[in-house]
Formats: sequence, C-alpha cells, structure tokens
Amino acid sequence: MTFSQKLPASFYAGALDRVRARMAADGLSALLLDDPLDVAYLTGFHHFPNERPVACWLPLDGDPVLLVPDLEREYAADQDARAEIRAYPEFPGVRSPFAVLAAHVPAPATAAYASSTSIGRTAALAAAFPGTRWSVSDAVGQVRLRKLPEEIALHEEAARIADRMIEAGVELVRQAVEDGGELPTETELAGHVISYGSRLMYASHEDVVVVPMLTGGLVYGGPNSAQPHRLPGGDRLKAGETFMLSLGCAVGGRFVESERTFVIGEPTPEQARYYEAVREAQEIGTEALVPGATCEEVNRRCLAVIEEAGYGAHLRHRQGHGIGLGFHEPPWLSDGDATELAPGMILSSEPGVYVPGHAGYRISDTVLVTESGPRRLTAYPRELTDIVI
Repeated sequence: MTFSQKLPASFYAGALDRVRARMAADGLSALLLDDPLDVAYLTGFHHFPNERPVACWLPLDGDPVLLVPDLEREYAADQDARAEIRAYPEFPGVRSPFAVLAAHVPAPATAAYASSTSIGRTAALAAAFPGTRWSVSDAVGQVRLRKLPEEIALHEEAARIADRMIEAGVELVRQAVEDGGELPTETELAGHVISYGSRLMYASHEDVVVVPMLTGGLVYGGPNSAQPHRLPGGDRLKAGETFMLSLGCAVGGRFVESERTFVIGEPTPEQARYYEAVREAQEIGTEALVPGATCEEVNRRCLAVIEEAGYGAHLRHRQGHGIGLGFHEPPWLSDGDATELAPGMILSSEPGVYVPGHAGYRISDTVLVTESGPRRLTAYPRELTDIVI
C-alpha cells in the first residue's frame, strides 16, 4: 500500500478559516504572505525561494491569489495550488510584481505582512498599494503552531522513515566493524543514510512533495561532534570513539528529526557518564512537554539535569524547537520564550553536551504534545546498551 503525501482540499479550507478568524479579530482586510512556508501552508505550493517574489494574497473575503513568476506558473498548477494563480513576467521587470498583483485585486483599507518580509518588499507593497494602511501580523504563524490531524499523519510517517535512516546508518557501521576493514568517513555515512531515506520514500509514497531537504542531516564522529552544527567531512569514524547521526526528513513538507549518539566499542566510564546525563535530561525534558507548561519552564527543567551533573560548562544550546513546515520554527524550548504548550504542537527535544577535543553527546526526538501528555513520534531506542556498536 502506498502513502499519499497530498493533503486534502478540506485541510486548506480549514487553514484559511482559522487564519481569517485572526484577521477579522485584528481588523485586517487582507494578508500578503511571501514566506515560502506560509505560502505552502495556505495554498499547497512548495517552491525553492529566490529573488523572484512568490506570495499568497489572502483577502478577508474571496479566493486567495498566488503570485508567481511566469516560469513557475505551470509548476504551481501541477501542484494543484489552492488559489487563483496570477503570474508576472520577470523580476525585476518593467513593473514590480506587486504592481501586477495590485492591478488584479481590490486595494484594501488595511493589510498586513509577516515580520519576515524584507524591507525592500514592504517598500514595493507600499508603492503598489498607496492607499492601504500596512502593519505586521503573525496570524499565520500563530495558526501554524498547532498541527491538524492531517499534518500529524505526515509527521508520523516522516518519523518512521527518519528512524529507518538511523537503522541503515548503524548497520553500515556495524558491518564495517564486523568485517574488520576501514570504517566509513562522515561523508560516506551521510551519503548512505540520505540516499537510503529518499529511496525508501519514493518506493512507498505517491505525490512526493519535494522540499530543499527531503532527507538529510549531520554526521560527525569523535572530537568533530563537539561542534554542534559541523558539516560532515572526510574523517573516518574510529573504534573507541563516539559518532552522531543527526537525521531528519520531510513528508508532505512536514519535518521530523531523529538523532542518536553511538559508541564504537565498549563505552569508557567517561563516555557513559556524559551519555547518561544527556539521556536523563532528554527523558525529563520530554516528559515535561505537557499542555499549559511554558517553553522556558520546560527548557530549564531539562537543562538543569545536565547542570546538576556538573556539565553546565559544556552546554551550547537550548532544549529544542518547534517543527512543522520548517525544520526549525516557533515555539522555542528556550529561556525567553513564554509560549504555553498546547495540544497539536510538535517540538524537538534535543539536549546535548559538547566537550572540546573529546566529543559531543546529543539525543533528539520529535514529540507531539497531546491532551494526555507528550507522545514521541521518533522511536529509535536510547538506552546506553542500545547505542553501542
């Protein structure tokens, strides 16, 4: 049986209704959204952003309009974009793309754009709609915080594939250890798990939604893993050292991440201590992801475990972040984010410690907040005995 990545028309109708309710409450007649993830959320059109504007014009009443460069007009139609498609010839062009839009839609009295819209584009909008009073709105961002059941099904399938990618990476390393030959390099291991994930997806899915990172992630071993966002290099994994598989994928444009730290050989007492501190922090932090808790409260409970173990000097980042159409998106499990967790939110839980010259240790799961508590979508085992190769 194949898995369809395509969301039903009812999802987009519901998303528009939820955004429009916020628009009405804020006294807005229209929204202009040019963030590619907002565009995808409202219309189902996924694209690679560049200098040519792509935007969704959402009036309080009437059909949304998808503004695209002419070279993407057919692509938007192929994706069955849930909006009227209006194309402009080229950018910068003789006329601003937003002037083309303004000639097609009634000028609203009040409209807004997201805070991510560039200064240059806000100026072009003001010139194209001189009688409109513009403001900044987070109406779409607030709606996107809580995932609908149709989206959760996509995240669940992405989690299954991400876990399988970890299994494939572990098997490659384990086989190399058993054969007694050279262990793979970081880039070889990364290439293996990334290609495995995409092959698995295309073999079992239809209507695959292609996004900039369909399957991917970071792979690093030994001292390299002490740099949290280091890219894979040509260094080979080594017996006696740790290595990290920090993997993710997107199904229907919805992301997850699944991440584990492994040890090649019997862990030393030092390795075991670092790993167990992170594992306990991740367990406590994950269990704290309940409705009503604030992001900053959960983050402090999680990281306090590492600090109390004496490894506070090796903390480099927060507990985690929201995941959805963006691999990283609000809310943030961090000091300074007072957002209250609510059912339907999906977040990473990924505390870590990073010891320069030695290694990094991090465990990440993608977690759904539900009425009855947190539910891990990723499920690769995380006990110390599970991560020894």
